[in-house]
Amino acid sequence: MFMAPAAKVDFLVMGAGVAGLRAAVELADHGDVLVVTKESLGESNTHYAQGGIAVAMEGDEDVALHLNDTVAAGDGLVYRPAAQALVAEGPERVAELIEWGARFDREGGRLLRTREGAHSLPRILHANGDATGAEISRSLAAFARAHKRIRFAEWTMVTALVASEGGVIGADLRDRQNRIGRIGARAVLVAAGGAGQVYSDTTNPPVATGDGIALAAEAGAELADMEFYQFHPTAFSLPGAPRFLLSEALRGEGAYLRNDKSERFMERYHPLLELAPRDVVARAITREGAGSGPSEARPAWLDMRHVKGVDLHARFPGISAFLARYGLDLARDPIPVRPAAHYLMGGIRTDPDGRSSVRGLYAAGEAACTGVHGANRLASNSLLEGLVFGARAAKAMIADDLPLEAASGGGDDLAPRDAGEEAELESRVAKFQRSMWADAGLLREESTLRLGLTAQAEFEAYIGRFSAQGKNSRRLVEAQAICRVARAILVSALARDESRGAHFRNDFPHRDDERFLKHSVLAGDGAIAFEAWPAKHTPMQWSESRALAQGASRSEAS
Repeated sequence: MFMAPAAKVDFLVMGAGVAGLRAAVELADHGDVLVVTKESLGESNTHYAQGGIAVAMEGDEDVALHLNDTVAAGDGLVYRPAAQALVAEGPERVAELIEWGARFDREGGRLLRTREGAHSLPRILHANGDATGAEISRSLAAFARAHKRIRFAEWTMVTALVASEGGVIGADLRDRQNRIGRIGARAVLVAAGGAGQVYSDTTNPPVATGDGIALAAEAGAELADMEFYQFHPTAFSLPGAPRFLLSEALRGEGAYLRNDKSERFMERYHPLLELAPRDVVARAITREGAGSGPSEARPAWLDMRHVKGVDLHARFPGISAFLARYGLDLARDPIPVRPAAHYLMGGIRTDPDGRSSVRGLYAAGEAACTGVHGANRLASNSLLEGLVFGARAAKAMIADDLPLEAASGGGDDLAPRDAGEEAELESRVAKFQRSMWADAGLLREESTLRLGLTAQAEFEAYIGRFSAQGKNSRRLVEAQAICRVARAILVSALARDESRGAHFRNDFPHRDDERFLKHSVLAGDGAIAFEAWPAKHTPMQWSESRALAQGASRSEAS
């Protein structure tokens, strides 16, 4: 389904993961909603989330413990008002999801819970063993499809945000038949997920190219905490195989990590051993010899051979089926693992209600940065974040009651790129992704980050030539997004001269609270600053920046 040029809708949602769908359901009682998704409905990071959803459903004490765990994992940078909203509103959002048809695993009618890294107790709900994200996506999508005021534009890209007089008033879309349309909207929500495809090694699906973050930055929105990229410790590591996520729930059920000498090593790094925070475990694996070099570097080993009393195939059916394709069995074999890019703690800077620094533009889920995760996300808080902040952003969009302005004009038809050009682009993207893994991955320092900036500038110049020639393709738009997000990561990582959470600098290996107990904020003009966000939440103040005005001029001229 594709909207005609110059069409209008009350609310436009970019992304159909948990945050986008939850927002759409909330918005639909107050206007017409268009949900735009790059591929089919359900193809998102949400769908691939395995372990579960963290939620405190046993009263105030349980909620307080969940807050404490979230704050502790965030290594000093969690924005407390956002974290309090997450854990306090989470139980209601999950109960609502169950009412709408989500089927979490139960035993005797009681919801089953497991424990994951840095959690003080078992609070992780799961579905179909290790397919929690798919079940949440299924139930939300079915509920949203039944609503008459929600429409879906599948296999459609948002290629630009349309700005006018200091605010976003719509978006340009392009479907897979290369048809172009401009959609006016009272408010636009970016819920398009993260940007794992910036890196060569990632657990994210191919769609996770950071499009929403890049487009928001192009429209003048501030980005925050872009240096904090979480590398999941245990992605499958076999030459030629995908970096399939091996859920933290495996360690929650008792899995050990061993080095290539068959030694358990986590006791050397953290008292919680295999259930230490993800950043600690990922760096420990790297220091034991896995993850720092090319994909063929020796892995660590995830070992469940000692685990008794758990039917591993029934508990982890998806993981078991994947491993069987490579002749491996959780109950019989140590599984080769190494870290991979997994989750961006940073993103479009918003207040806890999803407002960005640009009027009319909102963000929720992984694309947003409320500060809820600080420097390191607590395991299984991401699905809960999508539910809670998707709903909060929708309520803000409704309450702000912005006018529906005319979004006249539209993008011109661009010449398609030929097969040779696409193949060359794919090769250049892969080269740049390898550069980002080597220069801005788990272990960073000034010299590597500067190498990364040089590679980013060369990549930007290469893809810029095609735009100058009036050529375009979906992959070129994705490459532009990867390039822009990568620069934000590199600039932010270079500016933070300390190590904290998921950001580790070999040349500054210690935390520096005196200088850096603050959030990095990257302005639309590329300037970076460090800010201590107020302890009391206040709504985001919309700015009328020069960068936005320039962006509006470019958009209106297209």
